Amino acid sequence: MKSAFRFMAIIHTVYAYGLGDLFRLLLRSRTLRALLWLLPTPRRMKNVPLPQRLRLALENLGPIFVKFGQVLSTRPDLLPPEYARELARLQDKVPPFDGKLAVATIERAFAKPIGEIYAEFDITPVASASIAQVHQAYLFNAHGARGQKVAVKVLRPNVLKAIEKDLSLLRTSANAVQRLFADGKRLKPREVVAEFDKYLHDEIDLLNEAANAGLIRRQFADSEMLIVPDVYFDYCTREVLTIEWMDGTPISDIETLRAKGIDFKRLARFGVEIFFTQVFKNGFFHADMHPGNIFVADDGRYIALDFGIVGSLTDYDKRYLAINILAFFNRDYKRVATAHIESGWVPADTRAEELEAAVRSVCEPFFNKPLSQISFGLVLMRLFETSRRFNVEIQPQLVLLQKTLLNVEGLGRQLDPDLDLWATGKPFLTRWMGNQVGVKALWRNLKHEAPEWARILPALPRRLHAALDDDRLLMKQRLAELIHTQRRQNLLLTLIAASLTGILIGLIVLHFV
Repeated sequence: MKSAFRFMAIIHTVYAYGLGDLFRLLLRSRTLRALLWLLPTPRRMKNVPLPQRLRLALENLGPIFVKFGQVLSTRPDLLPPEYARELARLQDKVPPFDGKLAVATIERAFAKPIGEIYAEFDITPVASASIAQVHQAYLFNAHGARGQKVAVKVLRPNVLKAIEKDLSLLRTSANAVQRLFADGKRLKPREVVAEFDKYLHDEIDLLNEAANAGLIRRQFADSEMLIVPDVYFDYCTREVLTIEWMDGTPISDIETLRAKGIDFKRLARFGVEIFFTQVFKNGFFHADMHPGNIFVADDGRYIALDFGIVGSLTDYDKRYLAINILAFFNRDYKRVATAHIESGWVPADTRAEELEAAVRSVCEPFFNKPLSQISFGLVLMRLFETSRRFNVEIQPQLVLLQKTLLNVEGLGRQLDPDLDLWATGKPFLTRWMGNQVGVKALWRNLKHEAPEWARILPALPRRLHAALDDDRLLMKQRLAELIHTQRRQNLLLTLIAASLTGILIGLIVLHFV
């Protein structure tokens, strides 16, 4: 019954925000398009652009639909640019829930009273979002008194039920889109919803976030650029995350940062270097680098928060990504095209010269500007838009990368309008590529593989002998099959010859009789 009411609420929202106009453009069936003409567009929506109507409707439907819109905004391979830009404005802001419910969740998770878990716990939340909210607390020290100050993230009550209910409706909608919309198959709505399903379930398991934060903290231990809070794993469950409290200034508070004497140019450069370090050195990156998740310490280092969304790249992806970036800035569009084909990012039968021409038409206009004014994230977005012509299925990790790069660039240019992303990133990228080829890279790979070779080599003669025995047995079986087949063929030929001989003799006898 609740699902039926929720479905009716969605239908009412579609009408209230005039989305019938959007469906009339997209539906495959003429009959359905004609029926939608009977559904009038509300007067207050007639002069509102369709992308804006869609954003407002998603905000009205609540947090899960807001998050779904945010995910769609990072898929320019699926959406027209004006829709992607509008959906990127969706804000994940919801009122906090009662702090007593947060206490109940913590006590249930640890099976003990809150007073035995934390020395102090502030029942008033300091931040709230659609999935969880954050409270300030203190751990016990070794003497049983107030010790380390921590941030405690607690999942919203019944958030899983709410997610499953809306996901069920999204799956139903995806099936309808695939069947009824003219572009339904290319948009792959079922796959998009499945991807969103995984993304949401990863985010509501706070042990995943704890593990992500722990890994990034180890990777940037003693860093002069980035501080990552410590994770207190003994105080973490799937519903509760406890990490070190971080004091800092929000990156968006430019006036306060200026008053504290923070070097903006240095901070902007740090952002780019952190990005390239995460992507190419570590292959694991924070993929939710919006201003709300970034603070600045008084010593001028970044502070990273909220590790629910991360991206990872294989060595294969990193290599081809580096080749593409270097080729792009060298205006070697042919190499960009061939790298896309070699990496499998486009279908193998793609004509390299056609892809080269498409890439050139997108990229060349950007180079009429100084490099310091070129948005590499925006170029990636344009390339993804172009990719629709070549049936490219954009890899999720590359979409997360493009989204992160746009955030890094946006923050960097806010701090330093003259930031040259390429001048900052090229030395790092060139150095990284140099480490991937040549004698040093060969020696490093040999050392890395040495333990595996040490395990394999002693058993290699035995395995070769066994393989040869298997080959001999297989050859014997095939030879026996050939002999058996040959005998059957010989018998058949003998029978045919005997039959022909009998017929011939019979004909001769008849002739003389």
